[in-house]
Amino acid sequence: MHVAGTQASDGRSMARQHATPLLLTDGAAVALSPLSLAAGPDAVSEAAIKQLIHDHPSCLPIAEIDPTFCGPVSICTELSTMAGPIDNFMVTPSGLPVLVECKLWRNPEMRRQVVSQILDYAKELSRWSSSDLQREASRRLGRPGNALLDLVREAGHEVDEADFNDALTANLRRGRFLLLIVGDGIREGVEAIAEYLQAHAGLHFTLGLVELPIFAIPDGSRIVVPRVLTRTVSISREVVAVPQGFVLQDGPLLEADDPEALSEDEASRRDFMRLVVDGLVFDDPEQPPPRVTPKGWLFLYMPAPASSCWIGVLDKRSSCRVGVRLTSNIGTVGEAAIRLVVQDWEAISEQLGPSALLEEMGPGRFRVHEFLDVDRSGGGPERAAAAEWIRRRLREYVSIFRPRIRDAVEQLREQS
Repeated sequence: MHVAGTQASDGRSMARQHATPLLLTDGAAVALSPLSLAAGPDAVSEAAIKQLIHDHPSCLPIAEIDPTFCGPVSICTELSTMAGPIDNFMVTPSGLPVLVECKLWRNPEMRRQVVSQILDYAKELSRWSSSDLQREASRRLGRPGNALLDLVREAGHEVDEADFNDALTANLRRGRFLLLIVGDGIREGVEAIAEYLQAHAGLHFTLGLVELPIFAIPDGSRIVVPRVLTRTVSISREVVAVPQGFVLQDGPLLEADDPEALSEDEASRRDFMRLVVDGLVFDDPEQPPPRVTPKGWLFLYMPAPASSCWIGVLDKRSSCRVGVRLTSNIGTVGEAAIRLVVQDWEAISEQLGPSALLEEMGPGRFRVHEFLDVDRSGGGPERAAAAEWIRRRLREYVSIFRPRIRDAVEQLREQS
């Protein structure tokens, strides 16, 4: 891990002073005024700094911090993770992630909080793969496909998809990040964060502290004067290799493939499930495609050992209802993973909406399900509407539960 900071040769912090920028016009020198950080029409907000960085990533003096990360491509702001949204996320054409946290330094407590926050982001992303990033970036940007790769190519870089994805996954697993804390005026205390970082289990990242003051020009324009802390201090740390986790294995067929043995209800359910699967595309590219069993059952297996946890589609023709359900086998890792996941039910419920219900079927045994009242048996628009509702909810359930189940399984593995 490398921490960008000013240090004298004897290890003591060096005092820094920055002169006021001057605008020279026709022999006159005009001192530029920094924009106010207080409330007001000319105030600089954290949102404005985030947008500035997203639109103009070259404003960050990355070459002075770690040239390995030069030339990153902006992907999105507010990238969602279980540790919270990352203010700015970028990636280099070589598959190196760059995380930026923007803060206005209004109080000393916030300084330590922002360092802790960006470390939490790094720890969370070290569990991810390129597919996880692709899924979350696609959700955030509202564009299908591999948004990461597409944006890198749109920026003019010729990259091979397989090489890019492999490199990105490897860098995530190794914790090879550039973490940038960008503020309006980083003052005493923040430059001496090395002791604080030593107390944290770290990864192989580079941490940079950047000031980004914005000055007003008399004609109404603005000028940005980036200031990086100039001396790099290396802190020796062990690089922890995050295990890949369990291998997903599909379970056996539930029944023999004998179409002639199907009842009328089973044949109807099978045809309906095939309609659901037709055109079903997940934001998470690692989600195996669903398989409709011969008798019309549809399962999406989650990343738990022995396919012990899955999302299933429910079809109750007699009561004119269809539904989706997250459940597991009894006494399995999948069951334990769901038990961990639903501890955060308040946040999950907010994402899923009020129609999703959490049911405790016994001590420590939970499932999540919801239903739509619709008679799809008659065909026509009702059948098409039911299929589209299931597709939408399956995409949302996979995006919400798959990463949580994976992290819960990893947590259980570490505890065993």
